[in-house]
Amino acid sequence: MSSPFLFVRRSNETQTKMLLNIVIAVVVLIAVFLVIVAMRPADFRVTRNATISAPPAAIFAHVNDLHNWENWSPWAKLDPAVKNSFEGPASGTGSIFSWSGNNQVGEGRMTIIESRPYELVKIKLDFFKPFAASNTAEFTFKPEGNQTLVTWSMYGKNGFMSKAVGLFMNCEKMLGGFFEKGLAQLASVSEASIKK
Repeated sequence: MSSPFLFVRRSNETQTKMLLNIVIAVVVLIAVFLVIVAMRPADFRVTRNATISAPPAAIFAHVNDLHNWENWSPWAKLDPAVKNSFEGPASGTGSIFSWSGNNQVGEGRMTIIESRPYELVKIKLDFFKPFAASNTAEFTFKPEGNQTLVTWSMYGKNGFMSKAVGLFMNCEKMLGGFFEKGLAQLASVSEASIKK
């Protein structure tokens, strides 16, 4: 006849083994997740194009002057209470636009780091919230007859959080959708400005 003490001891050993197996499984899952995240691309680039029925000079003015972004930026209307501020020159290299808003727009700063009239606007993007990141955005303007091919690109490094989020959502498609909307709105304001 087995003693109750022996039964309790065996039960405790079984529970300990089960708990140990669960801990090992969780550690393995975390390790696999970390390896998968680490193997994701270190760099990213999102690019969208639009052909706009306006000359490069008309479109360039809406991008090169950060005060004008509110008229066409796809993020401008996401938070009516956003706090915006401007520093530096009114437009071109050295112009700075900072914002602080809700979770949809976050908090950050844009600085024009290169401006070539009617050809290129390059911007350094610093995001502070909801997470920190530093990327580069570029707008190029290429005349095509009476129209202009505008290319909007953003590129940078994928940090751990960006890589992890990318496992669960298609960031290229999501950000690309914002670019497409912004280019359509940029076309609308640029084409309207040359009809005045």
